[in-house]
Amino acid sequence: MTSLLIFFVLVLIGIAIWQLTKIFDLTQVGSNSGDSEVANDKDNSINGYLMFAFVGFIYIFTIYSLIKWSDLVLGTPASEHGAEVDNLMAISMYLIFFVQTITQFLLHYFTFKYRGKQGQKALYFADNNKLEAIWTIIPVIVLAGLILYGLYTWNNIMYYDDEEEVIYVELYAKQFGWEVRYSGEDNTLGKANVRFIEGVNTLGVDLSDPAAQDDKVVNELHLPKGKKIVFKMRSQDVLHSAYMPHFRAQMNCVPGMITQFAFVPNMTTAEMREDEAIIAKVDKINKIRAKKSIDLVAKGEEALEPYTFDYLLLCNKICGASHYNMQMKIVVDTPEDFKTWLSEKPTLSSQWAEANAPAPAPTPEVEVTEPMDVVIDTTKVVAQIIK
Repeated sequence: MTSLLIFFVLVLIGIAIWQLTKIFDLTQVGSNSGDSEVANDKDNSINGYLMFAFVGFIYIFTIYSLIKWSDLVLGTPASEHGAEVDNLMAISMYLIFFVQTITQFLLHYFTFKYRGKQGQKALYFADNNKLEAIWTIIPVIVLAGLILYGLYTWNNIMYYDDEEEVIYVELYAKQFGWEVRYSGEDNTLGKANVRFIEGVNTLGVDLSDPAAQDDKVVNELHLPKGKKIVFKMRSQDVLHSAYMPHFRAQMNCVPGMITQFAFVPNMTTAEMREDEAIIAKVDKINKIRAKKSIDLVAKGEEALEPYTFDYLLLCNKICGASHYNMQMKIVVDTPEDFKTWLSEKPTLSSQWAEANAPAPAPTPEVEVTEPMDVVIDTTKVVAQIIK
């Protein structure tokens, strides 16, 4: 509420200043005979030089940005196809910078060179086929090359042979979290449908499907290094996007359909933590956290824990109020460690059987007669006999 009030106050102050400037302009009417809405040579020259200054600002700020924030790029890719994606990105950015540098300079230079002058008239071309051909054909050739190279790279990433040794993993998205299902020993994911969601079966797996009997559902994504992973992606509610930045992988998770992405991890988590760029980033983050912790401790709050690098699975679609919190840790292991980790996880079918096992029948209570009761009863019997 306070923010809203501040916003309205700022808007009112802006309107007040605007009205004051209008009043000031009205008070100056007639006081300066040289005041005119029509630009003269001096006005045009000032605007021409300002245009040159602005293009200089663009170049200086671009160079500054590259120096200041170049360490924020992702760095070493953690998948085999990552180098191809980075190469495609680099080519695109080089072309953009090259074209932007030239066109911005020409735009501002011509604005200065052909600024308005007394007695000078602009030369008007109704049509120029040569110029139109140049500025049409060159972009077509460049863009066609980029698109064809992009399609070639995409096909190399997405293609895998049915006979190729792959591991099928399902990524299940819902507001606001992820779940993972591994295909088990048969390497086949069982059928699933949201209508089967019940209890521990949060992914709606069809437990009557023989292929689903060895499927395993976990809340942390582990991947083996050097093995091709084929991700099958589903969404329970709205459009999500499975984004794994360090693996250069992203695919939308669409309700009602299964999407797919495949890649081969080529660096374990431990190996990536030894990467020089990652070490520098972790050190920078921990310095910021240490500085923030001083303020927190001074307020009587707990200090922030040191940051440790981990791969992450993120949602790259704004899917709701807690979208920012929709992430999952990814661990890349050696094949041996991955196999050991996965073997320790229970199957969904066993979890379902355990959760739905009938409750044990209650043990009947045996009435125990107290010794004193027996004595009393015996005494009564003897008294009756005497009578």
